[in-house]
Amino acid sequence: MRTAAPLRRRKTSTSTIPIVFTTVGDPVGIGLVASLARPGGNLTGFSNISTDLTPKLFELLSELVPQARVIALLWNPNNPAAERMTREMEEATRTKEVQLHILKASTESEIDAAFATLVQLHAGALVIGSDSFFYKQRDQLVALASRHAVPAIYGSREFVAAGGPISYGPNLDGIFRQAGIYARRILNGEKPADLPVQQPARFELVINLNTANALGLTVPPSILARADEVIE
Repeated sequence: MRTAAPLRRRKTSTSTIPIVFTTVGDPVGIGLVASLARPGGNLTGFSNISTDLTPKLFELLSELVPQARVIALLWNPNNPAAERMTREMEEATRTKEVQLHILKASTESEIDAAFATLVQLHAGALVIGSDSFFYKQRDQLVALASRHAVPAIYGSREFVAAGGPISYGPNLDGIFRQAGIYARRILNGEKPADLPVQQPARFELVINLNTANALGLTVPPSILARADEVIE
């Protein structure tokens, strides 16, 4: 499972059926588990600590597009971690000479409207907040960013594979494989309450040079040297 709202509904509807979640940003903060080490109850799984990555996304985007003086953050207001993500972004930009605009979208049409606003603001770069809805709409997001020639950074490599210029985040395939292992352990008799919520130990920096070139960006050697994967 990827979204937090259905998880919270299932948590309140059953206390016996084991649930293994994946890519939840802050499972303690939204009340899914008591703690990471001792989740308690019938839920456990894997966090992608997406909210904690927002300052890093801004840092990388600023390095890729140093001339950008107006930067936007797009987030889903239905995401329970959205407010924290916004605070992290505001803190990261406070000491920089940039204007930050917060845009919200929770439907396909709202994504279209957000990009129309982005153009009106003359934004030079865009941070896409990590969110399951945005992940599902990654083709739409990448296509709009390309159409409007706005450099954007994303939270997983799947966006770069779809044509985005840069991403930084955990390897989702690895998280899903680990979730399968947890499910097998539970089927073999272990309890979710005894399986700690795990956080990713490794994060990937992925660059799509074709997209960067199409946007007129020169990827700094400092980014290329740190990249885990470069798509050409």
